[in-house]
Amino acid sequence: MAIDCLLLTHPHTGELAFRSYSFSDDTPFNYLQRNNYYSLILLTQGSGELRANFATYLFAGSTLCCFGPYQPYTIQASTAVAGLVLDFHADFFCIYRHQQEVASNGILFNTIFEPPFFPVTAEAVREFAALAAVMQEEVRRQEVAQQESIVLYLKLFLLKAIRIRTAQPALGTEQNPSGREPWLLQQLQEAINTHYRHLHTAGEYADLLRVPARSLTRLVKSHYQKTLSQLITERIIMEAKRELYLTSQSVKAIAFALGFGDEYYFSRFFKKNTAVSPQFFRESVGFAKAEES
Repeated sequence: MAIDCLLLTHPHTGELAFRSYSFSDDTPFNYLQRNNYYSLILLTQGSGELRANFATYLFAGSTLCCFGPYQPYTIQASTAVAGLVLDFHADFFCIYRHQQEVASNGILFNTIFEPPFFPVTAEAVREFAALAAVMQEEVRRQEVAQQESIVLYLKLFLLKAIRIRTAQPALGTEQNPSGREPWLLQQLQEAINTHYRHLHTAGEYADLLRVPARSLTRLVKSHYQKTLSQLITERIIMEAKRELYLTSQSVKAIAFALGFGDEYYFSRFFKKNTAVSPQFFRESVGFAKAEES
C-alpha cells in the first residue's frame, strides 16, 4: 500500500515527472511493472522474490532496487516489506546527459550482467531516507527552482548508491574469486559488449570464445540465472533504448545499425522485450536528448 504520495507532473503533458512515496506491503509491485520512468525502490525490511527481465532473485533485509524505463519487474514478498520509492521521468532527470556528473548508467541502471538490486546497511538506509525527506519537502513547498533543488538531492541519492554498489563485489566473485568461470564470463561480457551489433546468437559467441556452446550456456545459466540468448537480447535492447532516446535517427536506421536487416523484424523484437513499439518508447520516454545539448 502506498502512503504519503507526493507527485510532480510535467506541465505540458500532465504525466509523471517526479514522485516519492512510502509503502507498507508489496501491493505497488506484486504485478508486472513496465513504466516509462526510472524507479529507485528502497526496501527497508522484509524478504521475498524479485523478477526482473529474464531472471528470478531472492532478496532479504535492506535492499535498493534500480529499474529503468520499460524494464519489466515484479516484487513478491514472503515476509512483510516496507520502504520508500523515488520515481523520475527522463525529462525530469536524464541519466545519459548527466553521466559525467552521476555515472549511474551501467552501475545502477542497465546492469545486464548484475542483478538490478543490492544490499545496503542500516546507516545507508537512514541517509537515503533523509535525502528522500528533503525531496518530499521540496515537492510540498512548491517554491522557486523546485526542480533544480530536487534534482540536486536526487543526484546525491544516486551518488550515494553508486558508491555503495561499486564497493561491493561483482556477482559470483565471492564464491570463486580466481577460478576459470569468472575469467570466462569476463571474456563473454567483453565479447557481448563489443560484438552485440553483429553477433546475435549464443553459438556465435561460443565459437568466438572457442568453448563448447553447451558448456558456455550451462555456465551462463548457473551464474546469471538467465540464458546466453537472453543476455544478448538485453544488450541489444539496452542500446536500442539509448539510440531511441538520445538521437533522432529513424527506427529503420537504428535497426540496421544493430544488425537487423528488416525494420519490421526489429520492431517486433523490441516490442516482444519491452511491450511497446520503438516509436511508442520514443514518444513516451523522449528522444534526441544528445542533439539538444
